[in-house]
Amino acid sequence: MISCEIRPGSRILFTVARLLIIDDDVTVTLTLARMLEFEGHVVEAVESAQAALDALDRQLPDAIILDMRMPGMGGLEFLRRVRAAPATTGVPVGVVTGDYFLKDAVLEELATLGAVLRYKPLWLDDLSALTRALLGQRAAEPQRS
Repeated sequence: MISCEIRPGSRILFTVARLLIIDDDVTVTLTLARMLEFEGHVVEAVESAQAALDALDRQLPDAIILDMRMPGMGGLEFLRRVRAAPATTGVPVGVVTGDYFLKDAVLEELATLGAVLRYKPLWLDDLSALTRALLGQRAAEPQRS
């Protein structure tokens, strides 16, 4: 993540982050990627949880935005694997879903796993706020040596 702060008098914070987007709907994936690229972020978009695991092996993102319901490995199982792996356990994850009727047990597990939950549709302001929240989690983490 690259940040720039300009002084004196006014403070401007500019953050460029590497983001991983996972959604089986190509239209959603491309739309979210374009919105985030418009904000200056570097985005890798994939269409399955397995492709996302492969992407994580190549390079760790600053944050992940993940669809909940996908064929094969779903978002919750992917999140469990991310949290179980030492290299990715601290990567902030936002879960997006169009399912407004998630079971309480699923909601509790998402919270326990540290995911930020948002519901579709996401407008640019919603996506920007989610991204800032995720990057804020990353910035608040103690630095590893």
